[in-house]
Amino acid sequence: MTISPEAFGALFDSFRREAFRLETLDDYSGSGSVDAYRAFLAGESQPEDYNASWLAQVRRNTSAGRRMYRVHVLTRPLTPYLRFELGWGYRTNATAGEEFFILDVTENPNPVVGVPDFWMFDESSTVSMAYAEGGVFTGAEMESAPEKWIALRDVALSHAEPFDIWWERHGSE
Repeated sequence: MTISPEAFGALFDSFRREAFRLETLDDYSGSGSVDAYRAFLAGESQPEDYNASWLAQVRRNTSAGRRMYRVHVLTRPLTPYLRFELGWGYRTNATAGEEFFILDVTENPNPVVGVPDFWMFDESSTVSMAYAEGGVFTGAEMESAPEKWIALRDVALSHAEPFDIWWERHGSE
């Protein structure tokens, strides 16, 4: 069932324990932060207010004891967009309490191949997300069968490593 942007957004305010995201693309440049991405590509410094509304959302949730975390499936070498997302986004978002894990499939098989991006809230509400070429967000669907999505999360996490450890090893590549 298609979920409206408003209903999807409300899930970030109403979850009680945890919100998990699986990211599978190497380019989301068509779905927001377009100006920041252009600035990054131009070699400009990260603006002080970069991602401010998301940081506020994350802080509200993590300050209330709610966990926000994600796994990004990727391969090296990183695309320019992933350099931006990980270098500006993840490192900034972590200051607000969001946790990141990397599932690097450069030298190993992808254990979640074919799985779409999704957010899962409290292991009960899952929203899968669709994207077109260039990372253009095209819509979201409310999913059923929570046990399927829990299992996918668990597989991704079991093959991933904490972002800071991965970034220290590969961030300069």
